[in-house]
Amino acid sequence: MEAQALATLGLALCAGLCGAGSAIGLMFTGSAASGVLAEDPKKFSKVLILVVLPATQGIYGFVFAILGMSGITDTMTALEGAKLFAAAMPLAITGLISGIFQGKTAVGGIYAVAKNESLSGKLILFPAMVETYAILGLVVSILLM
Repeated sequence: MEAQALATLGLALCAGLCGAGSAIGLMFTGSAASGVLAEDPKKFSKVLILVVLPATQGIYGFVFAILGMSGITDTMTALEGAKLFAAAMPLAITGLISGIFQGKTAVGGIYAVAKNESLSGKLILFPAMVETYAILGLVVSILLM
């Protein structure tokens, strides 16, 4: 029973922290985009991708939690529960932190689009570089599972 609880806690933390990172990142990007669009609504399509980029961490955490639930059994040992808990932590931590900082990075891009919308395609690169660490956290968590 304790093994399942520990494994479930790890998966819940992973989904929750990744979701929190995404929500905070989206708060930053949504606020910035609202200001830009108040000045020029025609820039909606140029800022939309930058706004939604931080949402991916929440998706990664959700998917990992769903995948991890298949590993929770009635017969799992304490070591297996601890292993699943530990496997969730790389993604939980990178998802939280990268979601927040990806949002902050995308805000700079959104403000740059306000001044020069021709840069919008190039500006996706900078927050996408932050995304790399969420993907690495996901890969490590999957490999540890």
